[in-house]
Amino acid sequence: MNMLEVKGRWKELKGKLKQKFSNLTDDDLLYEEGKEDELIGRIQKKTGQSKEAIEKLIKEN
Repeated sequence: MNMLEVKGRWKELKGKLKQKFSNLTDDDLLYEEGKEDELIGRIQKKTGQSKEAIEKLIKEN
């Protein structure tokens, strides 16, 4: 996953993730440079999705 690309369009992606998984909060989706694995972990914990599934979802959107 190219996190530089993700960072550039994070607001859009964040909205799509919140639509797909309504239990995600802004705190869950807080993007901090260098802490991408923590972000993926928070999303995993709330959604029950695998790391690969989350990365694929982010790449596709």
